Amino acid sequence: MAIQVTRTSVASIQNQQQVQSDLDSLGFAASKLWNIARWTCDRIWNETGIIPEDGPLKAYLKNHERYADLNSQSSQRVIEELAEAFGSWYAKRRNGDDRANPPKYRKSGDDHPRSTVTFKEDGFKHDSKNNRIRLSKGRNLKEHWSDFILCEIETRPDVTVENVRQVKAVWNGDEWELHIVCKHEIEADSPGDETAGIDLGISNFAAVSYSTGGHKLYPGNLLKTDERYFAKEIAKCNSSRSNKALRLRKKRSERRSHYLHAVTKHIVSECVERGIGTIAVGNLGGIRKDDETGEPRNWGDRGNEGLHGWAFDRFTNLLTYKAKAKGITVVVVSERDTSKTCSCCGEKRDANRVERGLYVCQGCGAVMNADSNGAENIRLRLDQAEKVTLSPRSSEDRSSGRVARPVVNLFRRGEHDPSCGQGMFAQQASNCEP
Repeated sequence: MAIQVTRTSVASIQNQQQVQSDLDSLGFAASKLWNIARWTCDRIWNETGIIPEDGPLKAYLKNHERYADLNSQSSQRVIEELAEAFGSWYAKRRNGDDRANPPKYRKSGDDHPRSTVTFKEDGFKHDSKNNRIRLSKGRNLKEHWSDFILCEIETRPDVTVENVRQVKAVWNGDEWELHIVCKHEIEADSPGDETAGIDLGISNFAAVSYSTGGHKLYPGNLLKTDERYFAKEIAKCNSSRSNKALRLRKKRSERRSHYLHAVTKHIVSECVERGIGTIAVGNLGGIRKDDETGEPRNWGDRGNEGLHGWAFDRFTNLLTYKAKAKGITVVVVSERDTSKTCSCCGEKRDANRVERGLYVCQGCGAVMNADSNGAENIRLRLDQAEKVTLSPRSSEDRSSGRVARPVVNLFRRGEHDPSCGQGMFAQQASNCEP
């Protein structure tokens, strides 16, 4: 079956010296437009108590002098990014994260940073024969109407640049590079008709249950360690906008992204080997709120720190596109009561979860790993939604034996440079009590 997937490739710019000055001008212009839009939001917010959405903000700023420093679509994207940043901040505060701050101005003293500039359909032209990409300038930055930036690019030998949908000029701290978004058509047949369920958590980042038998855990200890370490180091900086603080945030983001890519890739590979055709992921939309009161739930100092630094949607998005490329479907199902319900007999009781990692059913006597039990319940909800014929709850498929001692996959940093965040998952059989 042919499916379309979107992939982003990083291309180096071979004529860096010739184009850097022009790209700097666009990066600075993007920062200035961001600051103008941010100031406008602040003024409207103070007067009306409402943060404007990107549509009205675009219309309001369309005639501003700085709007024409970039291609029209590039200017629109800057304003969209600001609106998305406000939306993310508001969502965090609504979910109880008191540490979240609104998006800041992109300025340090009199200096504007080199912001990322996005070029959509009208803003670039790809010359595949000569490995070049032509980027449009804004009207204010052109010396004449046909003025543009011609970048000579180079990608990895295994990367094919075709059907380009979007180009981003990104300053990586040392030089400019292009992130090229392409749409590819690939053949991807479903590996099989089996199912898997994934329960996301804080101590164990992911617990996976397979209909073929077996459970696996992906501990999040290194992810939590990174969050605590970088939070402390950033707090030591003289300014949250200092170069050191910005470098620390970038490093934290890179390490978190690498972990998410590694865990989703490992899960998809395992699903392909087991003939999994559908993966169910628990919907964590209400995890930050108490079920009864609707108020933000207190998970403790460490728990709250891990929870609010978590990328729930990012994991699901990464898993979805990696699974799609292998012909696997990812669906989101309700996670309500999956941690309270016994996956063997179906009894629901709060007291069954004795402690964080232990589930003991008072009805049938099953003793299981609590996260694996939740993952199994999520998988079974997928089967029920698809009206798959289930065996009786007392069958071998629903026994607690394989849920009690899941296999643990530990994330190990790269030995060549532990600080770079690179690593892989290594399997370690769990021989401890659930």
